[in-house]
Amino acid sequence: MSNACFVTQIATEEILLRVTNVCGECYSDLHVGDTIHYDMQNYRYLCDCCQEKLCSMMNEECEIVREEEGGLFC
Repeated sequence: MSNACFVTQIATEEILLRVTNVCGECYSDLHVGDTIHYDMQNYRYLCDCCQEKLCSMMNEECEIVREEEGGLFC
């Protein structure tokens, strides 16, 4: 799933050498040819798995929406 919150690219050697070679969320290795996603809100590259998880928690404005949790300070 892709939306306006992410820019989807194929990992190139240049990106992996000059920017990052790990996912900005889970720190798994990224490899040339992998589909990667640039998180426009947090300025980092994500693997497919982390992008899908994050995307499922976001609204249309790219804001993370959390379930209401009743607690002492909520």
